[in-house]
Amino acid sequence: MDILANYGTTLLIAAAVFGFLMAIGIGANDVANAMGTSVGSKALTVKQAIIIAMIFEFAGAYLAGGEVTDTIRKGVIDTTLFINTPDLLVFGMMSALLAAGTWLLLASYMGWPVSTTHSIIGAIIGFAMVSVGSEAIDWGSVQGIVGSWVVTPFISGLFAYFIFISAQKFIFNTDKPLQNAKKYVPVYMFLTTIVIALVTIKKGLKHVGLHLSNGEAWFWAVAVSLLVMLIGYLYIQKRFKLDHDNHEHSFTGVEKIFSTLMVITACAMAFAHGSNDVANAIGPLSAIVSTIQNMGEIEEKTKIAWWILPLGGVGIVVGLATMGHKVMSTVGTGITELTPSRGFAAQLATASTVVLASGTGLPISTTQTLVGAVLGVGFARGIAALNLGVVRNIVVSWVVTLPAGALLAILFYEIMLMIFV
Repeated sequence: MDILANYGTTLLIAAAVFGFLMAIGIGANDVANAMGTSVGSKALTVKQAIIIAMIFEFAGAYLAGGEVTDTIRKGVIDTTLFINTPDLLVFGMMSALLAAGTWLLLASYMGWPVSTTHSIIGAIIGFAMVSVGSEAIDWGSVQGIVGSWVVTPFISGLFAYFIFISAQKFIFNTDKPLQNAKKYVPVYMFLTTIVIALVTIKKGLKHVGLHLSNGEAWFWAVAVSLLVMLIGYLYIQKRFKLDHDNHEHSFTGVEKIFSTLMVITACAMAFAHGSNDVANAIGPLSAIVSTIQNMGEIEEKTKIAWWILPLGGVGIVVGLATMGHKVMSTVGTGITELTPSRGFAAQLATASTVVLASGTGLPISTTQTLVGAVLGVGFARGIAALNLGVVRNIVVSWVVTLPAGALLAILFYEIMLMIFV
């Protein structure tokens, strides 16, 4: 307890720095999940992707990032075991942030798309094992999270498969693909917008003090989505006037229309990603801040300090702008050849799955969700369309991530004990 009283301010500043480092790692590594498909399909340039992601990643983190935080902060370990030694919980959470951030920056430098969720959970388990023992870990909660790593790629893969198959059926495998694209792509715009509008209205607006009933939320989500669909329809009709000689029976014009749609799905994906993955940085930081400010009292429910969500959002943006391009190229071009229509199917499936998980408070791996979606698109074209070597390497990097986070956390935890105790 004396340690928290004597070094409280120092620990707070260090924790904020480690949380910021973790957020930078999230931006550097996980931006590929939001933008890799857009860049890989050439719907967006790297520069355009970074600008879009900066705006919507921050908006997702700030407006809708609070729901998942509770699961990471209180679900993985039993904090009641630290009641008599709150300083150990603070050191442990700080070491977890530093460990996960370090691993993510290393992986980003190497161009490996790893899971930020794996990183932080592995790190939290690592410090809990050495500080209190295995009884501190809520293995039931961990099983649920691990289960989601299998279930979510499967769900997003199914979504992507059927979205892509529907595009094939209604647009590509018809006599007039361009004409049908102009008809059906606005419908896809509607579906994409309603997914993101619902989570924004239902969850995000709570942070700014606006509470809507289910009926009101659906009304506004549908209204906004209809407006986007109408604007999209008018834009596509004006932008892609039928050129019977060149484009009616070719897929060039169709893919150009899907490129327009990819901008909307990129925004949706960035928002969904920011809302879900910011918890990996701000969850442990929230636990540290509340414990220090309450002089060692570990509360069941804590209000997130006003500065924590913006800190996470800014960190994500910094990481994405400085190191995001490396992992982006791995995901965008490595797994399978992407066109705007294929990239759209993968992105809409991923955004829908992440938003679904974010709404239920389950911290899923966005990386695995996206890879599942890209695999779903690949399977729709046949197994030969997949680069299985790249897929294998990605899966291996996932397996390594959890123990790497745990080992680094144990190392940093022991160093902190040597410094402060």
